[in-house]
Amino acid sequence: MTSQTPASASGQATSEDTGPVAGAAVDPTATEPRADAPLLQVTDLVQEFTVKGSKPFQKGRVSAVAGVSFGIARGETLALVGETGSGKSTVARALLASPPALSGSITLNGRALPVGKNAQHTGTGRAGVQMVFQDPFGALDPRWTVARSITEPLVTAGVDGREERRRRVAEIMHLVGLDASRFAGRLPRELSGGQAQRVAIARALVGEPDLLILDEPVTALDVSVQAQILALLFDLRQRLSLTSLLIAHDLAVVRALADRIAILYLGRICETAPTAELFRSPAHPYTAALLSAIPPGLRGGVQRERVRITGRQPSPLNPPSGCRFRTRCPMAQPTCADVVPELHDIAPGHAVACHFPLVTEAG
Repeated sequence: MTSQTPASASGQATSEDTGPVAGAAVDPTATEPRADAPLLQVTDLVQEFTVKGSKPFQKGRVSAVAGVSFGIARGETLALVGETGSGKSTVARALLASPPALSGSITLNGRALPVGKNAQHTGTGRAGVQMVFQDPFGALDPRWTVARSITEPLVTAGVDGREERRRRVAEIMHLVGLDASRFAGRLPRELSGGQAQRVAIARALVGEPDLLILDEPVTALDVSVQAQILALLFDLRQRLSLTSLLIAHDLAVVRALADRIAILYLGRICETAPTAELFRSPAHPYTAALLSAIPPGLRGGVQRERVRITGRQPSPLNPPSGCRFRTRCPMAQPTCADVVPELHDIAPGHAVACHFPLVTEAG
């Protein structure tokens, strides 16, 4: 990684907030990707889990992800947004093969990644993909120093030379706003939450991954520290041309970091659009409800009536037929129960899976 000086947005860490590793080998037969091809292409991804029932020998099947498709261009950040149980973190873990998806296809930087029975449950991820987790302390070994935690991906990747590894560790620590002379020898328990998340970010980036997954990267942090980490991530995205998948439910965070947004509900994408377009003109009733819940001061001047969703999210053990949102949708019609709505374009880059979208092709 080329040495760079952090911008003032990331800054050096204050006293409160200073500041999954290679798995499957790269396929030597992979073809060179086209310049205009997405760096990541996910098609018809399906993930299901078997769970025990309430009676002996009874089992159920959880439909966690049902035919999800999306692509991420080089240097782009796509946000997967949805409430708890929507399947967004399951999608992220399927990209890491932890566990592998049941079916579908995943192509990363021109190479097809194995899924289903052909994929190995590594638990540690895939080559070229790294993840920043919600809880930084849970992601760091409590017995390892900061330097060892950040060095470990380089060792796994076969980077030779202790001096070279030490140089790259110091470089990436500087880039995330940590002074190596002060923090390299510390243990996780000697760090604040913001400092620990900076270490987790450095660990994920030190091996220069093709794809960075950010799983609720600021949710577990104090509000005063969240803005610092968001500024750091925004700065790193610009400086390193990062390609990222952001997992989030906070639309204010999404608006600050994402180029595009995909809205998930009960394992299916119901709408996808560029960030500004989605905030300005949501087409799916579920998206409109999520956006209407944003406090007025964070809406960017857009005035909206409050759209309230009634009822509970159905169980993924027994999802509704047709449109999965229909049991809570104020616009549901009989056809919504019979026909699964497919994603279709209503504007360039803006697609919705709804029989009665709020915005049509005619605008």
